[in-house]
Amino acid sequence: MKLSIIIPVYNEEKTITVILKRLGDIQFSGIEKEIIVVNDGSTDKTAERLKSYKRISIKILNHEKNKGKGVAVRTGIANAIGDYILIQDADLEYSPADIPKLIKPISDGEANIVYGTRLNRLPNLAKDEKKPRFLLHYFGNRILSLLTSILYGQWITDMETGYKLFPKNALVGINLHAKSFEFEPEITAKLLKKGFHITEVPIETNPRGYEEGKKLHTIPDGFLALWTLLKYRLVD
Repeated sequence: MKLSIIIPVYNEEKTITVILKRLGDIQFSGIEKEIIVVNDGSTDKTAERLKSYKRISIKILNHEKNKGKGVAVRTGIANAIGDYILIQDADLEYSPADIPKLIKPISDGEANIVYGTRLNRLPNLAKDEKKPRFLLHYFGNRILSLLTSILYGQWITDMETGYKLFPKNALVGINLHAKSFEFEPEITAKLLKKGFHITEVPIETNPRGYEEGKKLHTIPDGFLALWTLLKYRLVD
């Protein structure tokens, strides 16, 4: 099994080498890693950090201008040669230490597509959701996941999760159009419409604040996700 790990990056000079080191430290029995970094038109020192990074072998793809996370992920998928695809954000919210948890159901023959769920729990008012903005984010994700479950006929607790592991051949016949964060609902909707079952495994995250560079905006991106779910229920 070859695993292509796609990292879409935009202005992550502070974290990109950290996430690459953590990925390099993870060893998978019987699995070959391919790490693809898509530099989505970064204007900071991200490109310099990537060019000088020598600890592990990485494939670097560059967009001259910022095109959005969805386009960056699609570029990575188009250039991936692995049997399976995993999306890894560069901002340290998702820990590579959880990747073996995602792989295990597939290695055991119990699953074909695995999502890492952050939301099979109540809101953590002492930590993650202690700020109103993150509490809104929590409930927004829960509502979008519930809507996904209703529209597409399978119970999903965290449709918006960044950790999605799926076979590349599952995308045969699927056209992805997402430019930004609507990538998450689009790929979920189209995989479910194609008849795939999504297995969820619990993961831990370390959410960063907007003052630290968080790019997802709950209300506008939430409405875009809602529209995407409704649209792809009716069209391809």
